Amino acid sequence: QVQVAESGGGSVQAGGSLRLSCVASGLIFSNYCMGWFRQAPRKEREAVATIDHFGRTKYGDTVKGRFTISQDNAKNTLYLQMDSLKPEDSAMYYCAADMGFGFDCPVTPMESKYRGQGTQVTVSS
Repeated sequence: QVQVAESGGGSVQAGGSLRLSCVASGLIFSNYCMGWFRQAPRKEREAVATIDHFGRTKYGDTVKGRFTISQDNAKNTLYLQMDSLKPEDSAMYYCAADMGFGFDCPVTPMESKYRGQGTQVTVSS
């Protein structure tokens, strides 16, 4: 059974940094498309970052240049390094995993088959 679990959220002041982690079990990590999305109260879910089978990364426009997605296949762990945080980054952050189809990954991480319970990030001004 595939499970993903996020950790690392918390409260930080604007300009600060946080690193989120997502530990995955029940899957061969390197065979999966992995990603992060977030949702703030009364807002739509937003794709944050993805990494595909080949390690290629994509970022949402609002986080480009500030966030970095990476993974450690040996530890089955996905990371999201978040720097220069802004109050508008405050949201529940979710880790997502999907086998994809062939070499294609879901268009957005919100379409992934598996997701965690989320970890809260709060950025104060």
